[in-house]
Amino acid sequence: MTVWKHEMKMNKKALCIWILCVGAMCFGCILMYTSLEDSLQDMADMYSNMGSLSVAMGMDKMSLATLVGFYATEILMLHGLGGAMFAAITGTGMLSKEEAGHTSEFLHVFPVGRSSILLQKYFALVCNIIIFNLVCMLAYIVGFLLMEEEVPEKEMLLSAVTQLLMQIEIGTLCFCISAFARKNFLGAGLGIVIFFFATDMMCRIIPAIENIKYITPFYYANGADIFTSKSIEGVMISIGIGLTLIAFLTGCWKYHRKDLAA
Repeated sequence: MTVWKHEMKMNKKALCIWILCVGAMCFGCILMYTSLEDSLQDMADMYSNMGSLSVAMGMDKMSLATLVGFYATEILMLHGLGGAMFAAITGTGMLSKEEAGHTSEFLHVFPVGRSSILLQKYFALVCNIIIFNLVCMLAYIVGFLLMEEEVPEKEMLLSAVTQLLMQIEIGTLCFCISAFARKNFLGAGLGIVIFFFATDMMCRIIPAIENIKYITPFYYANGADIFTSKSIEGVMISIGIGLTLIAFLTGCWKYHRKDLAA
């Protein structure tokens, strides 16, 4: 597990920065809810009359006037977008950085096969995503307790699971891209996140393209849907897991056949 330990050590600083940026920001927003409650009531009334935009942001189902509604519509959206960016940035550099930094020759002189390197690097990616979500979600629960609000345990657990699966799916797609690339295509990873996020918004607004929801993991990780139905989209999650598996296997196939640059 030498490669895994090295990757965890190399990504430690980035992981801490993203936890502080995303987790601390969302935690702070929860603590600020009391001081914003009056203005959020006015915003809730305004958004309720904004038609398609209200639907896209889940405000036709949940109200900003409650902490639970604020968490489901705003906090989880910020967490999901930030977490997806973290997963994309980490994934796109996992394999390509060896060639970009001219360290692939050094790495492969050790008695470690490509399969072991792939699995350890991918395991490091998944571990970083799990740690990010675990620390952030614990902070959000603490925020609810400090605000003396009842913690919606089932809904928070379901939303945490879908957020984790969504970020692993995006991270794996970017991991696959890194297997094909000879340099870090950071822009491509962030572009995937923006594309999926925009796709989720558009398919909620425009009924004619509703079926494109099956290609974006942001759809099944939507907090307002989960908190309203108290359930998750089993079919869409299955599709997401399938796409994750395909992306991982494609990345493995390419990396095993790739002529690595020194």
